[in-house]
Amino acid sequence: MKKENRRLAQQRRAEERKKMEQQRKVKKFLTYFLPSVCILVLAGVLIWDGVRQSVEAEASAQESASDTSDGADGSAADTAEDTAEDTAGDTADGSTDTQDTASQNTDTANTAESSGYSTDPTLTVQDGDSVNIDYVGSIDGVEFEGGSTGGTGTTLVIGSGYYIDDFEEQLIGSHPGDTVDVNVTFPEDYGKEELNGKDALFQVTINGIYEN
Repeated sequence: MKKENRRLAQQRRAEERKKMEQQRKVKKFLTYFLPSVCILVLAGVLIWDGVRQSVEAEASAQESASDTSDGADGSAADTAEDTAEDTAGDTADGSTDTQDTASQNTDTANTAESSGYSTDPTLTVQDGDSVNIDYVGSIDGVEFEGGSTGGTGTTLVIGSGYYIDDFEEQLIGSHPGDTVDVNVTFPEDYGKEELNGKDALFQVTINGIYEN
């Protein structure tokens, strides 16, 4: 009986040792496996976050480049417009405001649309006529900055006093297609050192007359 009891006791201890060994293996496995899983998960999160930030940065850069391009185009257009306005007013009286000039040209253009524009060479420029002209200005045979329309044409009302000296009066009697030599003297206080008090020659071409 005692031998049987010892044998059973040995079997129980053997089973307990086997169970403990299995538990030890499980703990050992979990000890190595769980940290590895955590590391892999963390690495995946970091990689995904890096990809997301990269995509957002690229999108932001493209948007910024687009805004810069639009700003540059707008700035270039503004500069070109300002330059054109400054040049158009160079041969006018220095006290004339640019906004008044633009308003006058707009009013004249509206008048032209309603009254008609003619290049008939039999027509004669008279005081009060609205004419379209081109001109090239020079001093001592040298063209000066801002003294030319560049072939774009500009509208002038004869007798308006918009141009210096008797520039406008010298065009009276000419015809569309004529080129007239207009001699003028810039005012002493014209506002530009290189033009103040200087004699100048303008070769003026009559492009056409706006008929009333």
